[in-house]
Amino acid sequence: MQAAAMRAHRDTIFVEDAAVIHQEPYPGEQYILRLEAPLCAAHAQPGSFAHLQCETGLPMRRPLSIMRVDAEAGWVDFLYKAVGRGTRALATRTAGEIISSLGPIGMPFVPDRARPHTLLLGGGVGIPPMVFLADRLRQDKHWQPVVMMGSEVPFPFPAQPSRFILPGMPEAVIATMPLLENWGIPCRLASLQGYPGCHEGYITDLARHWLETLTPSLREEVSLFACGPHPMLAATARLAAEYDLPCQVSLEEYMACAVGGCAGCAVRINTADGPAMKRVCVDGPVFDARLVDWGS
Repeated sequence: MQAAAMRAHRDTIFVEDAAVIHQEPYPGEQYILRLEAPLCAAHAQPGSFAHLQCETGLPMRRPLSIMRVDAEAGWVDFLYKAVGRGTRALATRTAGEIISSLGPIGMPFVPDRARPHTLLLGGGVGIPPMVFLADRLRQDKHWQPVVMMGSEVPFPFPAQPSRFILPGMPEAVIATMPLLENWGIPCRLASLQGYPGCHEGYITDLARHWLETLTPSLREEVSLFACGPHPMLAATARLAAEYDLPCQVSLEEYMACAVGGCAGCAVRINTADGPAMKRVCVDGPVFDARLVDWGS
């Protein structure tokens, strides 16, 4: 059954010559890239990523999480930080240029309808999948998402005060992402950099504040979703275990092929048959937080 599911998944990975629609720079060497990639846009799910060729002379592609899609218009948005040769080259690409795209790739987040209160935690370059998931959830009134984001570089958007009251938040913590505010989704921001309106600490601290306001019966309707650096995800997994909440995490690992051939992105997962090495690219990137070996 799992093998059949994987085969079906791989049939939805497409190679496209994607045209750059536009690219916007943000502080902290961050960029939002919009590509015309209709096949990727039509099949992407929250948690999916694409493997992009950054420049012609650089054979190794770079995996970037998908932040938003418009299947009808055929575009895909990526938020990334320029940190090495590949992403710095990608940051120079301009409207009209063609970028080879391989995607969408990866097993997505799967919300449980028995738990409509969804808490989404995104840290740094882990923000994009949470935006994508929030966008998808808001299309069905059954879901009641809450989003918390953390960053140690300036956020890639102009933060603004939120009009939504979020229980448990410290009084001064009012900053939110304008896009989520426009969507009607409560959101709060955290950082250790002293940004106005942000919590001075970690997003797991904010998550704990919010969870503590919920009654035991309401907590039974909560599930967690997270993407970000390894320490943040490990802390989120511990928080979920403390409150006995299901939690799905999107892992980030260095990748070469990104389609399961090289196994260079393998991580240790505790399966029903014992520990096993699973590939983040096609077995993930989304995993049950309870099954991840956080010590590896």
